[in-house]
Amino acid sequence: MSDLRLRVDRALERFVEGEIAELLALDAELTPVAEQVRVSVAGGKRIRPAFCYWGWRAAGQPDTDAMVRAAAALELVHAAAIVHDDLIDRSPLRRGRPTAHEKLGDALAVMIGDLLTAWAGQLFHTSGLPLTFLARAVPLWTAMGRELVAGECLEILRTGGPPDLARSLTIVRFKTGSYTVERPLQIGAVLAGADPATLNTLAAYGRPLGEAFQLRDDLWGVFGDPERTGKSALDDLTGRKPTALLALTVERAPEPDRRRLRDLLAGPPTPAGAAEIRDVMRRSGAVAAVRRMIDERARAARAAIDKARLTPEAAEALTRLICEVIADA
Repeated sequence: MSDLRLRVDRALERFVEGEIAELLALDAELTPVAEQVRVSVAGGKRIRPAFCYWGWRAAGQPDTDAMVRAAAALELVHAAAIVHDDLIDRSPLRRGRPTAHEKLGDALAVMIGDLLTAWAGQLFHTSGLPLTFLARAVPLWTAMGRELVAGECLEILRTGGPPDLARSLTIVRFKTGSYTVERPLQIGAVLAGADPATLNTLAAYGRPLGEAFQLRDDLWGVFGDPERTGKSALDDLTGRKPTALLALTVERAPEPDRRRLRDLLAGPPTPAGAAEIRDVMRRSGAVAAVRRMIDERARAARAAIDKARLTPEAAEALTRLICEVIADA
């Protein structure tokens, strides 16, 4: 798995540096944009390329550098989503560094996110895989983009509204689960010409695991250590995001705690207020409930692998990815 990450990093570096050279050839004044693009692509666990790659291998195809390049394109989708998400959330930090809008302003952040989205498609289609293979994945690539935008839009539309667990889980699936696990897996498998049984297995594995990933991210957004997450622990509370964690807190907390929670969320965020919100969430049982939801989805993903007829190598890799996705939940 570490070797795959290194290969993805190398593929991204070669592609991004080539594109930056083309960008700067237009005008050297674009240097700050180029530098921020490098920052936006650097770092991360390369989870999405890993799922795409192992979707390919699960369908019986061998290791190829062309597939690694195609999988690396998913990381550019992620980088674009992060730039836009940080702008929407007004997050000042990402991976311990100033975000694109913080460094260059909102307008250039939008442009950087758009540029990364365009580059993702370019890297995918110039990966070296046969055009007939790539054509098979176009509907899934399109669906992934549609669902990512839909999830982000739904989160914006529902932020500040009455907490609703079912609606929060819809956002969980579309905003993160789909483009993090489910669609990368399916794209890799479809590129490989997977049979229906393999596609069904990967769907049974990918959907609950994608939800588990976002549920864990929601916990990290409130309870995570900023030194490890690279983000402020106030971001989700500041934005009053419609997470499953918040919905469960409102649903389960006694009335005095609900009133206090509403007052705290209505005011400007402070470390003391955030600590009080965390106490309410713990007392309500919402934190424990979200952890149970994560565990249930991880068990469903493991069960799908156990029932499948995959190669031992693919089954082991997909099982290890479960552990990575729910780590520290």
